[in-house]
Amino acid sequence: MAKNDYGAESIKTLDPVTHIRMRPGMYVGEPGTGAMYHDCIYILMKEVIDNSVDEFVMGCGKKIDVTVDYDTGETSVRDYGRGIPLEKVVDCVSQMNTGGKFDSDNFQFSAGMNGVGTKAVNALSEFFEVRAFRGGEYSEAFFKEGRLQSKKRGVCKTREPDGTYIRYKPDVKVLKNFKVREEHVVRRMKMYCYVNAGLTINLNGQQICSDHGLADLIADEAQFEKLYAPFHVKTKNLEIIFTHTNRFGEEYHSFVNGQYTTDGGTHLTAFKEALTKALNDYDAKKKFDGDDIRDGLIGAVSLRIMNPVFEGQTKIKFVMNDIRSDLVAEMKKAIDAELHRAPSETEKLIAKIEETGKIRSQLNTIKKQARERSQAVSVRVPQLKDCKNHLKLDKIDKKSGKAEGEDTMIFLTEGKSAGGTLGNARDAMNQAVFFLRGKCLNTCGLNKDVLYKNEEFFNLIKTLDIEDTIDHLRYGKIIFATDADVDGLHIRMLLTTFFMRFYRQLITDGRVYILETPLFRVRNKKEQYYCFSEVEKISAQRKCGRLCETTRFKGLGELNAKEFKDFIGPEMRLTPVTCADDTDVEKTIKFYMGNNTPERKDYIMESLVCDSSEF
Repeated sequence: MAKNDYGAESIKTLDPVTHIRMRPGMYVGEPGTGAMYHDCIYILMKEVIDNSVDEFVMGCGKKIDVTVDYDTGETSVRDYGRGIPLEKVVDCVSQMNTGGKFDSDNFQFSAGMNGVGTKAVNALSEFFEVRAFRGGEYSEAFFKEGRLQSKKRGVCKTREPDGTYIRYKPDVKVLKNFKVREEHVVRRMKMYCYVNAGLTINLNGQQICSDHGLADLIADEAQFEKLYAPFHVKTKNLEIIFTHTNRFGEEYHSFVNGQYTTDGGTHLTAFKEALTKALNDYDAKKKFDGDDIRDGLIGAVSLRIMNPVFEGQTKIKFVMNDIRSDLVAEMKKAIDAELHRAPSETEKLIAKIEETGKIRSQLNTIKKQARERSQAVSVRVPQLKDCKNHLKLDKIDKKSGKAEGEDTMIFLTEGKSAGGTLGNARDAMNQAVFFLRGKCLNTCGLNKDVLYKNEEFFNLIKTLDIEDTIDHLRYGKIIFATDADVDGLHIRMLLTTFFMRFYRQLITDGRVYILETPLFRVRNKKEQYYCFSEVEKISAQRKCGRLCETTRFKGLGELNAKEFKDFIGPEMRLTPVTCADDTDVEKTIKFYMGNNTPERKDYIMESLVCDSSEF
């Protein structure tokens, strides 16, 4: 259509179901593949379970039954709350801006305030089934792709407890190429139980519950690493718990009305400020730096408030800056009382902060020497082929609504051979290349000073600009581009160890990836296929016929720039580096990357499985 043809016929009105299916990201976040914790396949699940948890919060039903088919995404949720009012069952799951949570008497501390959640799930499902039970009667409805197919109301033939049952299957026509990861589902269920002590969730027959709420969360996350007994504040609407470990960085879990706000927000910012003020007021002779206080800190904050405001429908960030000062004052008062109530534990806390301050002072000296050494060699990083655009987290692009430069990326590649190919094939506007000099240092068990004593790692953190804070990160994605051989896999592990130990937040934020490159090329005179697995190779050989030519790529350097351009373009295959469950990360790193070769050898021999068909 030409620009001059813009007229009344160009204006369209979409019904809610069509709009949701056309723009799912507006309602449930990025579709994703299921690899990331916040991909919409999990948000769909959350929207349904949130309603059941709200029933628990209102004192109605202590158990929720959840079944999930991890292959298809089909999910069912049965709660034992009050049940949707029978005459409103269809409206509650299909009519936008319809629900019981606009009434504060029925849902005082609900996170779902927009009347959108289950409607979006319904619209994005291949089928959606809802059934409500109240006082021996039931009302049910069946939908297909968000459209009502049938409904029925009657008397239960057998005794059925009050509550609501919902079953749905995500529509692969809209949410393509997803796979539900069990670890993400289990973690979500655990978070529900941590913030709602006394709630039991039966997930595929596995019982998940928490008797002590956030105290159990911190106990599980810190395990045996905590340096002192956690400080625990609990009032009617506020709960705070925190302790320190010897880990690097800080780790928080924040909630609002039972909603896991993984991006934090006003309540988390208020906690950090309140903790700093409380500790500096505890001993007037000592003044602690906020960074020293928070290094190694692991904490949880839960707030219950009427009419909360979140950033977006997915509700992962709480934004109510108008109450921040009141929150800081309330939290500081509560934390101050806890510090004075347990002086012996407070002294351990202060000793940890003072030790961190000394280490930081020593690191500053090493940093200064490293910068001087770097400046003496070169003004720029010699291993870097930079791009023109960079990530700017503090600036939002008006069109996409994301930070400027989110599409930028840096490839960490082994040697100049592969790096040269990448350098010639890349998009110089948005793709940078950092050349590793073979295998990098194994950082397992090493301290932060290695980041400045080791020239390669110092140049890397300088390139990424994450020395002081990851908020200055210069690229939207950090991609390991190594050969798919033993040495390449080892380099991936060494890089993963580095990021997991010192910059784990980049991994949990979904910034770190592995580039998948073709293992084979299969071709005949008319067509050719690049294959990333044995299965794809066999399929391609069948298509190309008996006389086809099959080439095995041993490394990235064997691909020419023209070939490689396709593999780092819009359709590139990336596997995210994920942290399934933080609980065992340190233990896992030590086992696989520590100085325990005999133990690993025994594990490999005991776990080795031989296929008898090969003999």
